[in-house]
Amino acid sequence: MPRIAMLWVVLGGLAWVSPGLAQPPLHQEIDRIIEAAAGGPVAPAAGDAEFLRRVYLDLAGRIPSVEETRAFLADAAPKKRAVLVDRLLTSEDHVRRLSQVLHVMLMERLGDHEEWQRFLRESVRRNQPWDKLVRDILHPNPDNEATRGSALWYTKRLENYGQNPVDMPGLVRDVGRHFLGIDVQCAQCHDHLFVDEYKQEYYHGLLAFVGNTTIRQDVQFPAVAQKPLEKKVEFMSVFFQVPLAVGPKLPGDAEIEVPGLAKGEEYEVLPDKKTRFPGVPKFNTLRLLSEQLPQADNRLFTRNIANRLWWLMLGRGLVQPLDLAHADNPPSHPELLDLLASELAAHQFDMRWLLREIALSQTYQRAGSAPDDSFVNAAPDKYRLAIEKPLSSEQMLASLRQAASDGLPIVIATSDKPWIEWQTRFDKALANPPREPEVEHNPTVKAALFLMNDATVLGWLEPEGQNLAARLRGESDPDQLADELYLAVLSREPADDERREVAEYLAARSDRREQALGNLIWGLLASNEFCANH
Repeated sequence: MPRIAMLWVVLGGLAWVSPGLAQPPLHQEIDRIIEAAAGGPVAPAAGDAEFLRRVYLDLAGRIPSVEETRAFLADAAPKKRAVLVDRLLTSEDHVRRLSQVLHVMLMERLGDHEEWQRFLRESVRRNQPWDKLVRDILHPNPDNEATRGSALWYTKRLENYGQNPVDMPGLVRDVGRHFLGIDVQCAQCHDHLFVDEYKQEYYHGLLAFVGNTTIRQDVQFPAVAQKPLEKKVEFMSVFFQVPLAVGPKLPGDAEIEVPGLAKGEEYEVLPDKKTRFPGVPKFNTLRLLSEQLPQADNRLFTRNIANRLWWLMLGRGLVQPLDLAHADNPPSHPELLDLLASELAAHQFDMRWLLREIALSQTYQRAGSAPDDSFVNAAPDKYRLAIEKPLSSEQMLASLRQAASDGLPIVIATSDKPWIEWQTRFDKALANPPREPEVEHNPTVKAALFLMNDATVLGWLEPEGQNLAARLRGESDPDQLADELYLAVLSREPADDERREVAEYLAARSDRREQALGNLIWGLLASNEFCANH
């Protein structure tokens, strides 16, 4: 329900709103809360070029084309930023971008499958609410061809790696981390030693939901089976040696009673040994998990996704690390996180809506460079300046292809074999290892050597058709050449000293001009300005 309502719930507390008194839009409330707690001046708005590149990378997953950059910089309309945000959020670029974000966030480079990708793309294309998307993941429906690929989230975690047993603690941990923003794995054998809120019962209550899940062997697509849960999960603290037991139970919620079903009465749909169909239990714990976890009144669930979408746009979570929400690691702005969570729930978990509100805020549109010395010690969790964000491997590939192209918006066909092969190579060089959340930047020598030596990347810098290298080769005016180079790679016009440097560099290498042009392109592509979102 909208905030115009007379009475609304803020995650457990009540707030009175006078009848008929419309509230400010969320993006204005974001700025009010951030500026009130800034502890100093905030940076001015980013210039058009800085904003343009930032919003394209965040919402479209690539830098803008030369054509798109020239058009935006020349546009004098006062509301052009909001118009651009709306256009990007309804574009196929955004479908691909948010699908990639969700894939990396939920799979953490564990693996991929075409049906999983189809599920993510179509969910984003339809603007599927987050709670519905999570229900599809937590209780995959093998009979629904459009969503059955969601089971990959389970199946990749249920695989055996070498001689190791299934990593059930890892699966339990990921239910908590990805959907509730808490990491309970260290509470498996005892209450967490350092986080008072994380009880051993939290871990085993989640285990009761997913612990009987296995991979189906009777179908070719990702799918899971469940063995009947016949009794509570028994556990004991290694410190106290007192036998305990718990049924399916979300952290902070009531325990679900395990029914005592007679032998032979456990199944809603009986197993079939001939076809290897595993059956469907009457007491379906995955169904219960999908019904109880993604709810608007589940404070952990709503705050987790609000925090992750804020991190996506701002470069830092209000709770950081994203999966360690607890009283001793409070949000930097508690009022803001509660507001984002309650508003997202009130808007039926419309992720596109929340991304739009964040993008329209002055906080998001802040400049990334300090205007004076008062910003020298500005803490990143105050958001006085825009936070620099490294490009993901997906953003890097798409942006390299865009920069080296013919100056028009590129069509990114991620299902094409060449693109899959390129992305695989970029992931190996630039992405984190499997099971490591891609939240912090980890620069490596491997990544630097890849950009310096990969034959395919270097081949994109060779003149061909109307690509960037060919356009620069055909340009005799050094100022025009510098403009085209900087607009294509850095999405901005060069400063006067940068124009002079380009002209002097080429003049000193007139006998090997084509090689010099390639060096200029590569130098900008390898620069920190290109490799980060400012």
